[in-house]
Amino acid sequence: MMETSARLLRLLSLLQAHRDWSGADLADRLDVTARTVRRDVGRLRALGYPVHASPGTGGGYRLGVGAEMPPLLLDDDEAVAVAVGLRTAASQGIEGIGESSVRALAKLEQVLPNRLRRRVGALNAVTVPMLRGPQTSTVDPEVLTELAHLCRDGERLRCEYRDHEGNVTRRTVEPHRLVCTEHRWYLVAWDLDRDDWRTFRVDRVTPRPPHGPRFAPRTPPAHDLAVYVSEGVSRRTYAEQALVRLLVPLPEAAARISPSTGTLEAESATSCLLRTGAGSLDVMVVHVLLLGLDFEVLQPAELTEYLSSARDRLSRALQRPGPAHGPGRAPRTPDGAGRTPGTRSGSGGAG
Repeated sequence: MMETSARLLRLLSLLQAHRDWSGADLADRLDVTARTVRRDVGRLRALGYPVHASPGTGGGYRLGVGAEMPPLLLDDDEAVAVAVGLRTAASQGIEGIGESSVRALAKLEQVLPNRLRRRVGALNAVTVPMLRGPQTSTVDPEVLTELAHLCRDGERLRCEYRDHEGNVTRRTVEPHRLVCTEHRWYLVAWDLDRDDWRTFRVDRVTPRPPHGPRFAPRTPPAHDLAVYVSEGVSRRTYAEQALVRLLVPLPEAAARISPSTGTLEAESATSCLLRTGAGSLDVMVVHVLLLGLDFEVLQPAELTEYLSSARDRLSRALQRPGPAHGPGRAPRTPDGAGRTPGTRSGSGGAG
């Protein structure tokens, strides 16, 4: 006869495999008495599993919906399917579930047998995802899970980091949290060499174990790390910063402006504030215009002057006579396709 703990796991597996079980069938499968089945069902209930029982000759047991999420048992195929799905969600940074998928993947891969690891690796190696919009960076799920373990365990990370100019440096940091925005992952960590908090793009991190030692957690740089990272990638790293009032409600602006473009703040029912950055005020002009929203510049005052200069150049360009076109020939668009203004090509936009 199986030990109680092993028998409980077997009973749970049976209840998850089929919707309804009679007490006699469960007793036969487990090689115990019906009374033992009733006691084991009570133990599962005490652990948080909602096992429902119906009396009578046609009654039995059924695993129901509970108020909390209890542990699940997965067979080999189910474990592989879940791991592949989590890796896909993690590497693509799917909005709303990216960080959760990395935590779940770290837990699953910690106990995944080697034979199943090989199956997961083979499936990911031959799978090509079709993404909505451009994939700006590729993140190795194994790096993500390694960083997740270090954040969880409070263990120092030794790595090489490549900056935006391609320069590679050796870093030793105390990892705190992983933050996902769109298709990019960032690591918020305390940089021991610079004695300050830093944000690292995960696709530029190459771990160089052995890691460690463990460290005592520090007070994080902000209560909301998603906002902290958004401000860092959209403003703090740029030479020029601006504050712009957008003349649309916050939800409408948020639907068009990504966290990597800037941070949004509600101002009224019909307007919101955008804080953003750019390498120069010339670039800022283009950046703001391409938002496609009506706006007012609040800071800096120099940005208004650059906008006026751009307006004058555009006015002069529009006043100049255009090139003559031959009979029946449509004017050429900037991409040289020769389409009539206002028409659309068959391909999708930039997204």
